[in-house]
Amino acid sequence: MAVQQHRLRGAAFAVAAAVGVTALTGSLSGCSGGRADARTGDADPTRAVRDASAVLAAAGTSKARTSMEMAAGGTRVTIRGEGAYDFRQRAGRLKVLLPSDASGAEGHTPITELLAPGALYMKNRGAGVPADKWVRIDTTTLHDGNLVTGGATDPAAAVELLRGARGVRYVGQVELAGVKVRHYRGTTDIGRAARAASPQVRGALAAAAKGFATDTVPFDAYLDDAGRLRKVRHRFSYLNQGRTVAVASTTLLFAFGSPVDVRLPDARDIYAGWIEG
Repeated sequence: MAVQQHRLRGAAFAVAAAVGVTALTGSLSGCSGGRADARTGDADPTRAVRDASAVLAAAGTSKARTSMEMAAGGTRVTIRGEGAYDFRQRAGRLKVLLPSDASGAEGHTPITELLAPGALYMKNRGAGVPADKWVRIDTTTLHDGNLVTGGATDPAAAVELLRGARGVRYVGQVELAGVKVRHYRGTTDIGRAARAASPQVRGALAAAAKGFATDTVPFDAYLDDAGRLRKVRHRFSYLNQGRTVAVASTTLLFAFGSPVDVRLPDARDIYAGWIEG
């Protein structure tokens, strides 16, 4: 796989391919009106969910945990991440841990990911990349807009997807990590979300709208009494080398106001050579 002008070529599972996840999968033969009531959630659930992005931008920052489950042919793998995100700057830092491979070998070295508008930077990217170098991917060129490729959905993209929410219903109140939250369920339209998204995220979602087999994405979203998104789970159906892969991506947000330090690498630290796999 070649990297030219700091961009990857190939299938949308670019990161997963480099670190063995592709080997795993390959071996598997709209409403309007007032905002929702903060206590019951039943005044206008669609508006409450669509407004989540603006509420998080006002909140500023948070810590984040992610998980991505991929299933095909009866086999499932899970990729986990943890870090922090700045919803005003649309930038964050995650450490992504990949699973053991199909042979049961030990898990891979964690990948450090820097998320920025239009770009994904990765360190410990995989075979062929020097340990002190970063790989940069232009997320506006990815068929999934980095909803799947990085092994963790960009938190900004996860919440901006909700701008295309429709058919939302209030499920009820539950407790999440000691916090009472309102549970909503519905579907989102990727194309509609891309058109309504903030400029920093619009290009990536527009790419995803073209690359996914269907624009419709089911979701479960959990909002606290301040309207902040605490958890969102999206379920994607993705075509990879002719096979349908079911992907469930979950993002957890907590510790709002936590400091976030994202320093993008200098040009001299970005790898522009050949990548194995």
